[in-house]
Amino acid sequence: MPAQPARDAADRERWTSEVLRADDALDRLADDWDDLHRRCATATVFQSAPWLRSWWHRYGRPGTLVLVLVRRDGRLAGAAALRRRGPFGGLTNLGAGLVDFTDVLLDDDCADRAAAELAAALPLRRPWHSLELREVHPSAAVHRVHAHWRGRRYRYTDSLCQYLPAVPMDELLKRLPGKSAQRNRVKLRKIAQSGVLTRSATVEEVPYTVSEMLRLHMLQWQDRGVTPEHRTARFAEHLTESTTGLVATGRAAIHRFELDGEVVAVNLVILGARYGGLYMYGAHPKLREKLDIAGMLFNAALEEVRAAGIPQLSLLRGQEPYKQRWRPDQLHNQRLVLGPGRLAPAAAVRALRVRARIAAVHVLRTRMPKLKEALAQRRLR
Repeated sequence: MPAQPARDAADRERWTSEVLRADDALDRLADDWDDLHRRCATATVFQSAPWLRSWWHRYGRPGTLVLVLVRRDGRLAGAAALRRRGPFGGLTNLGAGLVDFTDVLLDDDCADRAAAELAAALPLRRPWHSLELREVHPSAAVHRVHAHWRGRRYRYTDSLCQYLPAVPMDELLKRLPGKSAQRNRVKLRKIAQSGVLTRSATVEEVPYTVSEMLRLHMLQWQDRGVTPEHRTARFAEHLTESTTGLVATGRAAIHRFELDGEVVAVNLVILGARYGGLYMYGAHPKLREKLDIAGMLFNAALEEVRAAGIPQLSLLRGQEPYKQRWRPDQLHNQRLVLGPGRLAPAAAVRALRVRARIAAVHVLRTRMPKLKEALAQRRLR
């Protein structure tokens, strides 16, 4: 019997949607956006207002921002931050190659209805329109939107991410073979006895600490080829602005490692409801001769995530050797593509293009890494 009043209340709810295209729309919506971010369990820092606004200010092209909003009785209940690419109505996520996870925001209290409303509000009306979302976690909220979409929809494998349970280090070492676990214990004891002091930067210290991290990042990679974008002023500005906002709201921490009064390493840890992760770090090469840098940074990130009560530590994208030593669990992100369903041939052509890009990326990654890096830089423009 109680089910009927609940249905009646749902019927009385007023749902509205709108699409905003003004370049300052994210700035004007920042408070409402972050209010919804807090009500969405799947949200990561890459969907927060500080990250999105900062990225848009540095990388967005005027006239290409597309915000799709859904409100329930006037309160924001669903939101997608998108950008237009090319002249034919193609849409994709903000962040390009700088985000590890893409998603939309849905209010946990009405996620399925909000997803249906958001799917109906997507501005994909013409046969040649499409929406392609990269780096979608398998548990992301946008899968609900994908399920409600009435047109053509496709799903592909994207980057590999790796995860570990956020448990005490002694418990984590049990994942390793006996000799490997013992070697890591010796390295951790050496770090503890080294005199390196670790502390979290305050909000006021974030700009200087980010600058130090980028300086150390360049030093550590100077002989191995640093990612070109990390050298740019716009990346430094983006990371400084976004990290300041994230640290101020408890969604990131930036650690300073000091030895004899000198900052010798810095790491940036992002914090979400379901997983946190080490986004970026920098360490002085001379420290590598003395200590296990990867172990030091990883242990600090693990402790930060555990202290925040987050159940998983994500190693984010990539299969670098320092990640493999912990024998992490592996899970692929996904790539979602939506398009109108009236003209099947057009949708099929889009699907073939995506498959061709996936195949090309595989070839570039395995056989032509330098060309792949150059093309990645173009994606950020």
